[in-house]
Amino acid sequence: MEVRNCKSCGRLYNYIGGSYKNLCPNCVNSMEDKFAEVRDYIEKNRVATMPQISKDCDVRMEQIERWVREERLFFSDDSPIGIDCESCGVTIKSGRYCPACKNKMTNVLSDLYHDDSSRSDRAKTDNDSERTKFLSREFIDKVNKQK
Repeated sequence: MEVRNCKSCGRLYNYIGGSYKNLCPNCVNSMEDKFAEVRDYIEKNRVATMPQISKDCDVRMEQIERWVREERLFFSDDSPIGIDCESCGVTIKSGRYCPACKNKMTNVLSDLYHDDSSRSDRAKTDNDSERTKFLSREFIDKVNKQK
């Protein structure tokens, strides 16, 4: 196991991994408590702004935005809160990318996958024909030895 210093409290802890990469287990628990507090606050105050949520819940706006990008927090359509799509900059309510950018990425990855699979199919065919040639030479050698 790797030993690290907690980014929040400075204590040493055994790093295990997870969504809070640089926090000790105690700070992770307190962060999860803050998350629950923010989630409950948003449910009760659907039209609250990000600065208002940050101030009332004593949580940094960057942390709230991280939870939104991780799709842990969702906002209603009438909420004034929105974050920018990481690709095109359109305002979205949750996640990292807008639906249009998600579709573009899906299509690009799908095309790459299909191109790659067709290349591997061609490679298999080429290898099969080489193997066949090799086997046929071996067969010819055996036949020639028998003569």
